[in-house]
Amino acid sequence: MPQPESNGPSWDRLFETAAGQSGYVTTKQAAEAGYSTHLLRKHIHAGRVTRPQRGIYRLVHFPATEHEELVIAWLWSEQAGVISHQTALSLHALSDVLPAQVHLTLPAAWSKRRFRVPPDVVLHHADVAPEDRAWFSAVPITNPRRTLNDCAREGLSPELLRQAAQQALRRGLVTKAELGDVEVALEPFGGLAA
Repeated sequence: MPQPESNGPSWDRLFETAAGQSGYVTTKQAAEAGYSTHLLRKHIHAGRVTRPQRGIYRLVHFPATEHEELVIAWLWSEQAGVISHQTALSLHALSDVLPAQVHLTLPAAWSKRRFRVPPDVVLHHADVAPEDRAWFSAVPITNPRRTLNDCAREGLSPELLRQAAQQALRRGLVTKAELGDVEVALEPFGGLAA
């Protein structure tokens, strides 16, 4: 006979959710595991949870990871965003670009929404199809083809764009035919092979 579900807090359920997100959970996810904001505050005071950003909590039992800012940005977007543009370029190890902020593409329908954007996040609005996505650890990022074309449309410097496209071609991540926007952006600067 199945056990009735408990409405009380479930640390196991909270921990399981956090495990797939580098130790982070949202207020909503915590509530689904039975943790009110009041109870989360108690865990913060007890040293078991931290709150790096409004609405996002980190269970301290998880070791710190190198790209936690990506998880925080993705959770802030209610898991609707995709890490993109220069940030994705860096994660794919294409070119020497070192973005100071996290580039995040939100669905096009979100462009009319009003909300407070974290200071370390740059927003773009477009619909990213499933075939244009890849995963980097716990977060979705645009695949190399989409990333390069996005960067071309956004005006990444010709030197960095050419370097990134050439590396992607050499590594077999894309074909030249997939880089239409890159070719158009580089045409005034001698093209892709310059």
